Parts: sequence; structure tokens; C-alpha cells
Amino acid sequence: MARYTGPKSKIARKFGEAIFGADKVLSKKNYPPGQHGNSRRRKTSEYGIQLSEKQKAKYTYGVLEKQFRNLFTKAEKAKGITGEILLQLLESRLDNIVFRLGIAPTRAAARQLVNHRHITVDGKVVDIASFSVKPGQLIAVRERAKSLEVINSSLAGFNHSKYAWMEWDEASKTGKFLHIPDRTDIPENIKEQLIVELYSK
Repeated sequence: MARYTGPKSKIARKFGEAIFGADKVLSKKNYPPGQHGNSRRRKTSEYGIQLSEKQKAKYTYGVLEKQFRNLFTKAEKAKGITGEILLQLLESRLDNIVFRLGIAPTRAAARQLVNHRHITVDGKVVDIASFSVKPGQLIAVRERAKSLEVINSSLAGFNHSKYAWMEWDEASKTGKFLHIPDRTDIPENIKEQLIVELYSK
């Protein structure tokens, strides 16, 4: 599956947020990239604002356009607030949960761990990053991967209590997806209503 592999700092500067994690370039150049990035720009249209919000969500969660559209369609069919359900579906992806549990430092690293068969769900190896985890399922590091430096360095000092919808057992390196998070619990700075308005055009 193709993934965005271009310069991440440029994308972070475009949105003015460290959406890929800590970024030294963003702290030095907190203006959009390009020749005229530091100059006054014309007002962005309503469509442009909505499109930008969708792109930010896609880059944040590492999802391609087709996957994102499919998730939106699924959210639209479900009962409840479409934008909130969309974010909950994104949060339920296996790569995101591996990241939230602190097993990997970034979602990209989490996706790689999943693809390389280092993660199990309820004791079975799952190598599909987009796998939708259900409440009550256990996400663990495979025995042979417990000594990997990337995992241990990421877990070192990680505060597992900051996400109330998950719990972590350090001894067995196993996490549990307790329940789907409420919108107020999801820390991402995404205005999901703008995405709903974009797809509703």
C-alpha cells in the first residue's frame, strides 16, 4: 500500500502544526513552505479551508484518499454524529492504537511494526495496519519482538494513563482497548465538521 514518503516538515509547516510529532524545522520556520510562505497570503476560500482540514486528518492518521473516503462513508451510515464517528474509526485502527499505547514513537513506526508482524490482537498476529480493533480486544507485542530497541525506547517513560480508553500491562507488554473514545478524549486538533461539510457538497 502506497504511503506519503515526502518531506514531513514541509507538510507540518503547511498546517502550522507538528502533525507527525516533534519537529525542529517547524519551531524555526513557523510559516508555510515555498517562496512566498513568509509573506502575506490571500484569504483562503471556504472550500480551501475544508479541503485543508481533510488533508490534515489524512496526514495525521497516515490514511490515503480512498481509505479515508471509505471510512467517511462508513461513518455516514452509522447512527450518531458523522464527524465524531469518523475520528473514532480512525482512532480504532490498529496502527493508531499501537501508537497510542506507546509501543511506537509515531504512527508511521507503528504501521511498520504491524506490517512486519510484530503485533498480535487477541493472541493472533495481525499485519494489516488498517485492522479495526474492537473494544475488549488485547493488543500485544510478539514475544520475539519484545527486545526490539524501537519498542523499548518508545515505551520508556511513556505515560499510559493519558488515554483513558486503553490500559497497559508493562510486564506482558499487552494493552487493552477498553472502549471507543469520546470526541473530547481524542487529542487531535481536527475540525471534523469541516470534513463533513466538504464531503456533503
